[in-house]
Amino acid sequence: MTPNLKTDFPQDGMARLTLSQPARRNAINADMWAALPRILAELEATHPKVLIVQGDGEHFASGADISEFGTLYQTPESSAKISADISAAMDALAAFPVPTIALIRGACVGGGLGLALSCDLRFADNTSKFAITPAKLGLVYPFSDVARLIEAVGAPNAKDILFSARLIKAKRAEKMGLVNKVVKTDEIERAVLDYAETIAAQSSQSARTMKHMFAAYAAGQREETADMQALFLGGFASDDFKEGYTAFMEKRRPDFD
Repeated sequence: MTPNLKTDFPQDGMARLTLSQPARRNAINADMWAALPRILAELEATHPKVLIVQGDGEHFASGADISEFGTLYQTPESSAKISADISAAMDALAAFPVPTIALIRGACVGGGLGLALSCDLRFADNTSKFAITPAKLGLVYPFSDVARLIEAVGAPNAKDILFSARLIKAKRAEKMGLVNKVVKTDEIERAVLDYAETIAAQSSQSARTMKHMFAAYAAGQREETADMQALFLGGFASDDFKEGYTAFMEKRRPDFD
């Protein structure tokens, strides 16, 4: 475990990943990017029903650690290596098999916003500020990250964010669809835990299957297929459906495993 990535389990059914480099506003260094897929795989093996991703302290993440750029991007080979590590980290989070929630405070910029966009849902407090700034550095944002941004806010807003590299405050981010909900600073932790508890109380089998469908849609699928039909019909044979139906008939809350 890299010391800048912490994991814990705040409540039953929940896992939490914390980006922890608070002295640098949780800037994500090369070791953190490289370790993220492994740590996410370890969290997946604990079979959580929901994953919360947050920063340590007052910020989510100020982006990639610019203090390392002189070394990481010194040669074409080193540039390709760190770019592949960042892409693998983003993809691993996006592919996490259960719902993921980004809990956002303060700075959520560049690669930090890329990680937040790799989550299914984003809750922000009213101190949150968002930006994607490669245009300020003469760089280009990776295509997969551009695609996730477009999926979240639409092409016109994505162009605004990328072309201007401007800082966007929480309420504007909410109007854009960049975040799902803005909560008061002293309420954000409780709001996310309460929402995560709501997800954890539902069928994990349903959530995992629907995440698979969302991923297929994001990859360009627009028509029903035999595989997707099988996923839908398979739900009726599942233990979760038996429990959900029985609980409905008995007028009680279902108790999914």
